[in-house]
Amino acid sequence: MKLRWLRAPGIIRRLFPDFVWRYNSGEKKVYLTFDDGPIPESTMWTLDLLKEKGIKATFFCVGDNVRKYPNLYQRIVDDGHAVGNHTHNHLKGWYNNTQKYVENVILASEFIESKLFRPPYGLIKRSQAKYLQTDYKIVMWDVLSGDYRQDISPERCYRDVMKNVRPGSILLFHNHLKSEKNMRYTIPRLIDELHAQGYEFGVCH
Repeated sequence: MKLRWLRAPGIIRRLFPDFVWRYNSGEKKVYLTFDDGPIPESTMWTLDLLKEKGIKATFFCVGDNVRKYPNLYQRIVDDGHAVGNHTHNHLKGWYNNTQKYVENVILASEFIESKLFRPPYGLIKRSQAKYLQTDYKIVMWDVLSGDYRQDISPERCYRDVMKNVRPGSILLFHNHLKSEKNMRYTIPRLIDELHAQGYEFGVCH
């Protein structure tokens, strides 16, 4: 069985204490986030569901996807959701030098107007983070859904997220084809159950 971290280990959080891992304000509120979009197949469904449920979320967008689907990106904004930069080409920070990585983020900023940034895969070097933090707030997550994993069932995805939710949690899901089965099953149930438990939904800031 593959090792699965639903939360980033404490040692990683301590290495990057300036990143936002959770909004610990004491409010019974969670923050639903979606990485990697926009894409028509997944993002459109997500937006329709969020509109039906009356909640807002945060979309960390890939610049090249925004370039390809500008109308879909505009709908995210028009629907009142928050957006963040997720690089232009979904780069892994650990495998790219700082100049190339930062230039890719800057390229994405030509399509995404936001001061929020999330590194793809959660992989970022200290040098990259130091440079980007002059312009961006780096937002990570408190609960990783694992919706992209093909070795877990949709019900397992839902149960694992629910077991780890707490006030202030930033929940990470994805808008890409690989995650659709688990995401489409989990998100509606998650929203209904958290509402039943008295949670509100906020956007990253």
